Amino acid sequence: MSDDEPDPDSPTDDPVAVDHALEQAGAETDAPLAAIVAKPQTETALESLRAEGVYDDSRRVREDGPERVALPVTAPPTDTRVLEVVRQLEPEPRNPDLKALLADRGWSDDALDSAPGSWAVIGSVILVTVPDDCHDETDLAESLLELHGEADSVLADEGIENDGDAGTYREPRTRLLAGECDTETIHTEHGTRYGLDPAKVMFSPGNQAERARLGDLVTADETVFDMFAGIGYFTLPMARAGAQVTATELNPTAFRYLLENAMLNDVGDRVDAYMSDCRELAGEVDADRVVMGYYGSADDSEDDAHGTRTDEAHEFLPSALEALVPGGVVHYHEATPESRLWERPIARLKAAGEDAGRDLEILEKRQVKSHSAGVEHVVVDAQFE
Repeated sequence: MSDDEPDPDSPTDDPVAVDHALEQAGAETDAPLAAIVAKPQTETALESLRAEGVYDDSRRVREDGPERVALPVTAPPTDTRVLEVVRQLEPEPRNPDLKALLADRGWSDDALDSAPGSWAVIGSVILVTVPDDCHDETDLAESLLELHGEADSVLADEGIENDGDAGTYREPRTRLLAGECDTETIHTEHGTRYGLDPAKVMFSPGNQAERARLGDLVTADETVFDMFAGIGYFTLPMARAGAQVTATELNPTAFRYLLENAMLNDVGDRVDAYMSDCRELAGEVDADRVVMGYYGSADDSEDDAHGTRTDEAHEFLPSALEALVPGGVVHYHEATPESRLWERPIARLKAAGEDAGRDLEILEKRQVKSHSAGVEHVVVDAQFE
């Protein structure tokens, strides 16, 4: 961000400018309000306006020239810095219902049954799993862009690669359905900014609560070893909370974003990042917490419902315990069959503790999200003496 661009996280410090902008609307005193921001700050400003409770999702986001965006608000913001607040003389209502938009395009009731019920908005990119029987994926994508005025692109989410280096790097499989080809964006969660390209690196919206939890859990005097850091999913919120994080990542694209995101969030001095296998660094780390946010690649030779995978996180437990100080906590992730909750992950943690001669206490067990049919993504917080 250049020096002359506003910081949307800073409070509006010029109420005179706001009053002047409203005054300029003249007699249109009943026209709804919009906050004008620089285009690159759209996502950050949206989150801040939502947090203030003044974002109006009944109206569409609109462009205000080539470099500015008008964000609909119910009242002038006080905690979000904006360029100005204006009256929207010709507001565009947002249709909050995807099926209504598709019906307007001529979809029959049977066709509407093939529309997806959910999707993710990552920064300016919409990520959607297209059902096999989808009536018209182009109509679907264009309707999603109409529904989310702040989005520029729609990608079809076709899962994660499992084979070779792409599987090791957890590369996403996507297709561009509509909008701009450049899908690099900045996604903001709970004040943490993630720069990424969803077409090149994985980002799971379903892990949002877990990312926020670790940011709340860690204390400023702790050291953390993030063994599978990616673009900084867990590293960034923990570093923003004041922890010193050693982060390792093998994927060169994700590693580049990890470095950039540490700078983007002003935590470069609290993140030591290495593009290496985490096992090679474990002996050099003394960590109060070890984050193992990875559960391997699916083994295509087996039914995924059995939870058979390669390079599973439990195979890295000896290295995690090598890095963990006595009394430290491992945050262990696993894709576990429902029939084996919580027996399998706890058994694996106990076995690793016994092999290392360390006593184990289970502090917390959490289901993060559904991974696939009959398989849950879980995390276990385990303390080892």
